[in-house]
Amino acid sequence: MSGPLSGIRVVELAGLGPAPYACMLLADLGAEVLRVDRPSAGFGVPAYDVTGRGRSSIAVDLKHPAAAEVVLRLVDSADVLVEGLRPGVAERLGVGPDACLERNPRLVYARMTGWGQTGPLAPRVGHDINYAAISGALGAIGEHGRKPVPPINLLADFGGGSMFLLTGILAALLERGSSGQGQVVDAAMVDGVTSLLSMTYGFMAAGFWSDERGSNLLDGGAPFYDTYECADGEYVAIGALEPQFWDVVVRTLGLVDPPDQNDRSTWPQLREQLAAAFRSRTRDEWAKVFEPLDACVSPVLKVSEARSHAHLAARESIVEVDGVPQPAPAPRFSRTPGEAGRPSVAGAHTRVALQSWGFDPAEVEQLEAAAVVTQA
Repeated sequence: MSGPLSGIRVVELAGLGPAPYACMLLADLGAEVLRVDRPSAGFGVPAYDVTGRGRSSIAVDLKHPAAAEVVLRLVDSADVLVEGLRPGVAERLGVGPDACLERNPRLVYARMTGWGQTGPLAPRVGHDINYAAISGALGAIGEHGRKPVPPINLLADFGGGSMFLLTGILAALLERGSSGQGQVVDAAMVDGVTSLLSMTYGFMAAGFWSDERGSNLLDGGAPFYDTYECADGEYVAIGALEPQFWDVVVRTLGLVDPPDQNDRSTWPQLREQLAAAFRSRTRDEWAKVFEPLDACVSPVLKVSEARSHAHLAARESIVEVDGVPQPAPAPRFSRTPGEAGRPSVAGAHTRVALQSWGFDPAEVEQLEAAAVVTQA
């Protein structure tokens, strides 16, 4: 791998959601990621497991009495270990932070959970929607007078989870360069989502934010920061917050004597004018009209349509791996570009990976014979 993280070795205890996505990004950026899968793991056709791309896989029965030593042997030469198990599970398996850091004091032990390692909810189950709910973020998303809308699982799983897990890993690696010591990173999705609300907390302190959903500047309450249906039933998005962009929108739509953009009492009237104007043409017709203009108006595309948009196509933001369209590595680097690798069946590399991480062939054979590890 040629990315900026080339030379960094990561052991990933396989899980779901934010931890695998974070490890995908580490692999995209050049890290050597070895995923420790359950022998029975797998999600159908491996090519479709996009977040599983770019790393080797060994199958280990972590409940086997000899499995902990296998993981600790991997830790001996690792820079990072990533686990997304419930608090206490890694410790019960014998691969908790104390055991791992005793073997390798330079290790960055990164833990990804929803509720965190401490607190009354730490042992409870949860999903993206739950972490977004108690942080206040979910309650702020949706139309005025209607129920909150889950932003799929982008907010807590990947925004509040994966991105903060990565931040912690990279910061700990950087700090290790001066201290020579590893440490434990406790990344909790509920913490990450709360951090993402920093600007909102600032707005609240300044008196610019209401808890009433769909009534604020950036939550669809403002008619010039919202989506509108077009003649074909598709939608356009408008984000003309600044007066210079709003003036372009007014001229382009031909609005006659529109009310003051910043007079909240006239927002219902202004919304009606915008809705009527956008209904006069199709989404793609409006896209052609606004494309050359600085107006902050864009077509609302479906995921399946995004790849064909001229801008994403020009930047090659979507690539194909084994015939499966998927996001390209991000961000971009001038000297050490990332690479989108292939996903792997659980246990596909058990023998060769263990040997490359320091096990001799006879040891691997013994581990297979004892059903500690499995070769797919």
